[in-house]
Amino acid sequence: MSTYKDIGVEKVGHVGTIEIRRPPLNFFDISLINQIADALEEFDRDIEIRASVLSAQGKAFCAGANFQDPARQAQEAREADKKGDPADSLGAINHLYIQAVRIFRAKKPIVAAVQGAAIGGGLGLAVSADFRVTCPEARFSANFTKLGFHPGFGLTTTLPELIGKNNAELMFYTSRRVTGEEAVKWGLANVLVPQDQVKAEAMKLANEIAECSPLGLLSTRATMRNGLADRVMAATNHELAEQTRLRATEDFKEGVKATEERRAANFKGR
Repeated sequence: MSTYKDIGVEKVGHVGTIEIRRPPLNFFDISLINQIADALEEFDRDIEIRASVLSAQGKAFCAGANFQDPARQAQEAREADKKGDPADSLGAINHLYIQAVRIFRAKKPIVAAVQGAAIGGGLGLAVSADFRVTCPEARFSANFTKLGFHPGFGLTTTLPELIGKNNAELMFYTSRRVTGEEAVKWGLANVLVPQDQVKAEAMKLANEIAECSPLGLLSTRATMRNGLADRVMAATNHELAEQTRLRATEDFKEGVKATEERRAANFKGR
Protein backbone atom coordinates (compact mmCIF):
# COMPACT_ATOMS: atom_id res chain seq x y z
CA MET A 1 0.00 0.00 0.00
CA SER A 2 1.16 3.53 -0.78
CA THR A 3 1.84 6.09 1.93
CA TYR A 4 -0.33 9.22 2.06
CA LYS A 5 -0.06 12.47 3.97
CA ASP A 6 -3.53 12.72 5.54
CA ILE A 7 -4.93 9.20 5.39
CA GLY A 8 -3.82 5.82 6.66
CA VAL A 9 -4.21 3.01 4.14
CA GLU A 10 -3.98 -0.71 4.88
CA LYS A 11 -5.04 -4.07 3.50
CA VAL A 12 -6.65 -6.48 5.94
CA GLY A 13 -7.39 -9.75 4.18
CA HIS A 14 -9.68 -8.88 1.29
CA VAL A 15 -10.62 -5.47 2.72
CA GLY A 16 -8.83 -2.20 2.04
CA THR A 17 -9.07 0.43 4.79
CA ILE A 18 -8.79 4.21 4.54
CA GLU A 19 -8.63 6.26 7.74
CA ILE A 20 -8.87 10.06 7.55
CA ARG A 21 -6.25 11.50 9.89
CA ARG A 22 -7.05 15.16 10.41
CA PRO A 23 -8.58 15.05 13.88
CA PRO A 24 -10.57 16.29 15.60
CA LEU A 25 -12.90 17.55 12.84
CA ASN A 26 -11.28 16.09 9.70
CA PHE A 27 -12.02 19.10 7.49
CA PHE A 28 -11.52 18.28 3.84
CA ASP A 29 -9.84 20.07 0.95
CA ILE A 30 -8.78 19.14 -2.57
CA SER A 31 -5.71 17.33 -1.28
CA LEU A 32 -7.66 15.06 1.08
CA ILE A 33 -10.32 14.14 -1.47
CA ASN A 34 -7.58 13.48 -4.03
CA GLN A 35 -5.79 11.15 -1.60
CA ILE A 36 -8.98 9.19 -0.91
CA ALA A 37 -9.64 8.87 -4.65
CA ASP A 38 -6.05 7.72 -5.24
CA ALA A 39 -6.36 5.08 -2.52
CA LEU A 40 -9.64 3.75 -3.93
CA GLU A 41 -8.08 3.50 -7.39
CA GLU A 42 -5.18 1.62 -5.80
CA PHE A 43 -7.70 -0.78 -4.26
CA ASP A 44 -9.35 -1.23 -7.66
CA ARG A 45 -6.00 -2.33 -9.12
CA ASP A 46 -5.42 -4.86 -6.30
CA ILE A 47 -7.14 -8.10 -7.27
CA GLU A 48 -7.08 -9.29 -3.63
CA ILE A 49 -9.19 -6.38 -2.36
CA ARG A 50 -12.94 -6.86 -2.74
CA ALA A 51 -14.37 -4.12 -0.48
CA SER A 52 -13.17 -1.14 1.51
CA VAL A 53 -13.86 0.74 4.74
CA LEU A 54 -13.66 4.52 5.01
CA SER A 55 -13.26 5.76 8.58
CA ALA A 56 -11.82 8.73 10.45
CA GLN A 57 -9.89 9.61 13.57
CA GLY A 58 -11.24 12.13 16.06
CA LYS A 59 -14.74 13.11 17.11
CA ALA A 60 -16.08 13.90 13.62
CA PHE A 61 -16.23 11.71 10.53
CA CYS A 62 -15.80 14.82 8.39
CA ALA A 63 -17.04 18.30 9.28
CA GLY A 64 -16.89 19.46 5.66
CA ALA A 65 -14.91 22.45 4.46
CA ASN A 66 -13.30 24.83 6.93
CA PHE A 67 -14.58 28.14 5.57
CA GLN A 68 -13.02 29.98 8.53
CA ASP A 69 -9.49 28.99 7.49
CA PRO A 70 -7.88 31.56 5.13
CA ALA A 71 -4.91 29.25 4.62
CA ARG A 72 -7.25 26.65 3.14
CA GLN A 73 -8.54 29.08 0.53
CA ALA A 74 -5.01 30.17 -0.39
CA GLN A 75 -3.80 26.59 -0.65
CA GLU A 76 -6.74 25.60 -2.84
CA ALA A 77 -5.99 28.53 -5.13
CA ARG A 78 -2.35 27.46 -5.41
CA GLU A 79 -3.32 23.87 -6.18
CA ALA A 80 -5.80 25.05 -8.80
CA ASP A 81 -3.08 27.09 -10.50
CA LYS A 82 -0.83 24.04 -10.65
CA LYS A 83 -3.54 22.03 -12.43
CA GLY A 84 -3.73 24.44 -15.35
CA ASP A 85 -7.38 23.50 -15.86
CA PRO A 86 -9.35 25.74 -18.25
CA ALA A 87 -12.05 26.04 -15.60
CA ASP A 88 -9.70 27.75 -13.12
CA SER A 89 -11.75 30.93 -13.38
CA LEU A 90 -14.62 29.10 -11.70
CA GLY A 91 -12.57 28.73 -8.53
CA ALA A 92 -10.60 25.97 -6.83
CA ILE A 93 -13.75 24.18 -5.71
CA ASN A 94 -14.10 22.97 -9.29
CA HIS A 95 -11.01 20.82 -8.80
CA LEU A 96 -12.37 19.43 -5.56
CA TYR A 97 -15.45 18.18 -7.42
CA ILE A 98 -13.30 16.62 -10.13
CA GLN A 99 -11.63 14.58 -7.39
CA ALA A 100 -15.00 13.81 -5.78
CA VAL A 101 -16.31 12.30 -9.01
CA ARG A 102 -13.28 10.00 -9.01
CA ILE A 103 -14.51 8.58 -5.70
CA PHE A 104 -17.88 7.79 -7.29
CA ARG A 105 -16.08 6.00 -10.13
CA ALA A 106 -14.43 3.52 -7.73
CA LYS A 107 -15.35 -0.03 -8.73
CA LYS A 108 -15.56 -1.86 -5.40
CA PRO A 109 -18.08 -1.57 -2.52
CA ILE A 110 -17.29 1.00 0.19
CA VAL A 111 -18.53 0.97 3.78
CA ALA A 112 -18.29 4.28 5.65
CA ALA A 113 -17.77 4.14 9.43
CA VAL A 114 -19.50 7.34 10.57
CA GLN A 115 -18.61 7.67 14.25
CA GLY A 116 -19.35 11.39 14.53
CA ALA A 117 -20.49 14.41 12.56
CA ALA A 118 -20.79 14.20 8.76
CA ILE A 119 -21.48 17.81 7.82
CA GLY A 120 -21.86 19.56 4.45
CA GLY A 121 -19.33 18.10 2.04
CA GLY A 122 -18.52 15.57 4.76
CA LEU A 123 -22.07 14.28 4.35
CA GLY A 124 -21.41 14.11 0.62
CA LEU A 125 -18.32 12.00 1.30
CA ALA A 126 -20.26 9.65 3.60
CA VAL A 127 -23.03 9.29 1.01
CA SER A 128 -20.48 8.42 -1.69
CA ALA A 129 -20.07 5.06 0.05
CA ASP A 130 -22.42 2.15 -0.61
CA PHE A 131 -23.25 1.69 3.08
CA ARG A 132 -22.90 3.61 6.32
CA VAL A 133 -22.42 2.19 9.82
CA THR A 134 -23.12 4.78 12.51
CA CYS A 135 -23.98 5.41 16.16
CA PRO A 136 -26.43 7.49 18.23
CA GLU A 137 -23.83 10.24 18.72
CA ALA A 138 -23.36 10.82 14.98
CA ARG A 139 -24.94 13.80 13.24
CA PHE A 140 -25.69 14.06 9.53
CA SER A 141 -26.27 17.58 8.20
CA ALA A 142 -26.54 19.30 4.83
CA ASN A 143 -25.96 22.67 6.47
CA PHE A 144 -25.43 24.67 3.28
CA THR A 145 -28.49 26.95 3.50
CA LYS A 146 -27.57 27.93 7.06
CA LEU A 147 -24.33 29.22 5.55
CA GLY A 148 -26.15 31.12 2.82
CA PHE A 149 -24.77 28.56 0.36
CA HIS A 150 -25.92 25.87 -2.09
CA PRO A 151 -25.47 22.10 -1.54
CA GLY A 152 -22.42 20.55 -3.18
CA PHE A 153 -20.41 17.33 -3.55
CA GLY A 154 -23.20 15.91 -5.72
CA LEU A 155 -25.66 15.82 -2.82
CA THR A 156 -28.50 17.26 -4.91
CA THR A 157 -28.39 13.95 -6.79
CA THR A 158 -27.12 11.42 -4.24
CA LEU A 159 -29.20 12.41 -1.21
CA PRO A 160 -32.64 12.26 -2.91
CA GLU A 161 -31.72 8.93 -4.48
CA LEU A 162 -30.81 7.59 -1.05
CA ILE A 163 -33.54 8.93 1.26
CA GLY A 164 -36.19 10.25 -1.12
CA LYS A 165 -36.74 13.69 -2.55
CA ASN A 166 -38.87 15.08 0.28
CA ASN A 167 -36.54 13.97 3.08
CA ALA A 168 -33.62 15.44 1.14
CA GLU A 169 -35.54 18.69 0.78
CA LEU A 170 -36.16 18.68 4.53
CA MET A 171 -32.45 18.33 5.21
CA PHE A 172 -31.51 20.98 2.64
CA TYR A 173 -34.15 23.57 3.57
CA THR A 174 -33.69 23.34 7.35
CA SER A 175 -29.95 22.51 7.57
CA ARG A 176 -30.98 20.41 10.57
CA ARG A 177 -28.75 17.78 12.14
CA VAL A 178 -30.11 14.25 11.76
CA THR A 179 -29.21 11.83 14.56
CA GLY A 180 -27.83 8.36 14.02
CA GLU A 181 -31.17 6.82 14.95
CA GLU A 182 -33.05 9.04 12.49
CA ALA A 183 -30.46 8.33 9.80
CA VAL A 184 -31.13 4.59 10.04
CA LYS A 185 -34.91 5.13 9.93
CA TRP A 186 -34.57 7.27 6.80
CA GLY A 187 -32.17 4.89 5.06
CA LEU A 188 -29.33 7.41 5.32
CA ALA A 189 -27.40 4.82 7.36
CA ASN A 190 -27.68 1.04 7.39
CA VAL A 191 -26.44 -0.09 10.79
CA LEU A 192 -26.59 1.52 14.25
CA VAL A 193 -24.16 0.38 16.96
CA PRO A 194 -22.49 1.93 20.05
CA GLN A 195 -19.92 4.54 19.11
CA ASP A 196 -16.90 2.46 20.08
CA GLN A 197 -18.08 -0.37 17.80
CA VAL A 198 -18.63 1.62 14.59
CA LYS A 199 -15.37 0.80 12.84
CA ALA A 200 -15.43 -2.85 13.89
CA GLU A 201 -18.99 -3.21 12.60
CA ALA A 202 -18.02 -1.54 9.34
CA MET A 203 -15.16 -4.03 8.98
CA LYS A 204 -17.59 -6.86 9.71
CA LEU A 205 -19.90 -5.71 6.93
CA ALA A 206 -17.00 -5.23 4.50
CA ASN A 207 -15.74 -8.73 5.28
CA GLU A 208 -19.22 -10.13 4.67
CA ILE A 209 -19.19 -8.45 1.26
CA ALA A 210 -15.64 -9.70 0.61
CA GLU A 211 -16.74 -13.31 1.09
CA CYS A 212 -18.63 -13.07 -2.20
CA SER A 213 -17.29 -13.64 -5.70
CA PRO A 214 -15.08 -10.69 -6.71
CA LEU A 215 -16.26 -10.89 -10.32
CA GLY A 216 -19.88 -11.10 -9.21
CA LEU A 217 -19.40 -8.09 -6.93
CA LEU A 218 -17.81 -5.95 -9.62
CA SER A 219 -20.49 -6.86 -12.14
CA THR A 220 -23.43 -6.35 -9.78
CA ARG A 221 -22.14 -3.07 -8.36
CA ALA A 222 -21.50 -1.73 -11.86
CA THR A 223 -25.14 -2.47 -12.69
CA MET A 224 -26.53 -1.00 -9.47
CA ARG A 225 -24.48 2.21 -9.72
CA ASN A 226 -24.75 2.52 -13.50
CA GLY A 227 -24.48 6.18 -14.48
CA LEU A 228 -24.13 7.42 -10.88
CA ALA A 229 -20.74 9.08 -11.38
CA ASP A 230 -22.00 10.81 -14.51
CA ARG A 231 -25.09 12.05 -12.66
CA VAL A 232 -22.86 13.33 -9.85
CA MET A 233 -20.62 15.08 -12.37
CA ALA A 234 -23.64 16.81 -13.94
CA ALA A 235 -24.92 17.74 -10.47
CA THR A 236 -21.57 19.21 -9.38
CA ASN A 237 -21.42 21.33 -12.54
CA HIS A 238 -24.71 22.98 -11.56
CA GLU A 239 -23.84 23.07 -7.84
CA LEU A 240 -20.54 24.78 -8.66
CA ALA A 241 -22.27 27.50 -10.66
CA GLU A 242 -24.66 28.22 -7.80
CA GLN A 243 -21.94 28.07 -5.16
CA THR A 244 -19.75 30.42 -7.16
CA ARG A 245 -22.61 32.92 -7.38
CA LEU A 246 -23.56 32.67 -3.71
CA ARG A 247 -19.97 32.79 -2.52
CA ALA A 248 -19.88 36.48 -3.50
CA THR A 249 -22.97 37.46 -1.48
CA GLU A 250 -23.19 39.24 1.85
CA ASP A 251 -25.41 36.42 3.14
CA PHE A 252 -22.65 33.85 2.64
CA LYS A 253 -20.16 35.97 4.57
CA GLU A 254 -22.75 36.44 7.34
CA GLY A 255 -23.58 32.72 7.40
CA VAL A 256 -19.94 31.74 7.83
CA LYS A 257 -19.40 34.40 10.49
CA ALA A 258 -22.55 33.42 12.40
CA THR A 259 -21.52 29.76 12.35
CA GLU A 260 -18.07 30.66 13.65
CA GLU A 261 -19.61 32.80 16.41
CA ARG A 262 -22.25 30.17 17.22
CA ARG A 263 -25.22 32.51 16.78
CA ALA A 264 -28.25 32.87 14.54
CA ALA A 265 -27.41 34.53 11.25
CA ASN A 266 -28.90 37.88 10.31
CA PHE A 267 -29.48 37.29 6.59
CA LYS A 268 -30.43 40.21 4.33
CA GLY A 269 -31.14 38.39 1.08
CA ARG A 270 -28.23 40.02 -0.73
